[in-house]
Amino acid sequence: MCATCGCGGETGGLITVPHPHSPGEDHDHHDHAHHDPADHDHGHPGHDHAGHEHGGDHVHLPITETVTLEQQVLAKNDRLAQENRAWLAERDILALNMTSSPGAGKTTLLVRTIGELGAGPIAVIEGDQETLLDAERIMATGCKVAQINTGAGCHLDAAMTRRALDMLAPESGSLLFIENVGNLVCPALFDLGESGKVVVISVTEGTDKPLKYPHMFSVATLVLINKIDLLPYVDFDPDRFGELARSVNPGVRILQISASTGAGLAQWYEWLCAQRVPAR
Repeated sequence: MCATCGCGGETGGLITVPHPHSPGEDHDHHDHAHHDPADHDHGHPGHDHAGHEHGGDHVHLPITETVTLEQQVLAKNDRLAQENRAWLAERDILALNMTSSPGAGKTTLLVRTIGELGAGPIAVIEGDQETLLDAERIMATGCKVAQINTGAGCHLDAAMTRRALDMLAPESGSLLFIENVGNLVCPALFDLGESGKVVVISVTEGTDKPLKYPHMFSVATLVLINKIDLLPYVDFDPDRFGELARSVNPGVRILQISASTGAGLAQWYEWLCAQRVPAR
């Protein structure tokens, strides 16, 4: 897990609330302070990077210690996620954790949803390793957005999410989309305090995705099969995909959509409206 993928440290991510720029204004997205790799905690207690030679005598944690560390990381995250969930419930905010592989079309879907849903205030938290590109696309719609840049991290966590919530300050009754880093592994394990996880899958990724990434599909509230306009050109079987997804998550709902053409989006909007029930 994160003790080996490099995102087990507590660097916290870089959170930015972008603002519109005046025409012709010169702006540089690279003037932020970046974390020095030597200061990054990879989850190796006692592992000192200062003056450390990465040679053949590198000593790694025993497997038992690594597992204990991972359990501690997840337990801490779960506590923070419950605090986020309570914070959101107090404000009647419906938060959805949007997950996918890179390029599945999450941002395109959100841009279109923001423009067409018309059912109350919407806010977005964007998660990427670098750049403000997706946040700028969301900002262009007039929607409130905060960008979390995780650096080497491959997922958002509850602590990052809370910092973004405090900076974004979504109004009560909002629909909040949290667009996670493109990855179908670690985001499955890290609760952010959301009401549910929405997995977006592109038809270009293959029918067998639920078997390759069972943890993500097992925790999904909804699965969206995106880019169905490409079905005539790719080898993807929606019916078989549905069977495989339900083999790991029997109750999951699956919708077929195209964020680019708008096909099937009425079902997506109906589903969203049905979820927006005020907290009791």
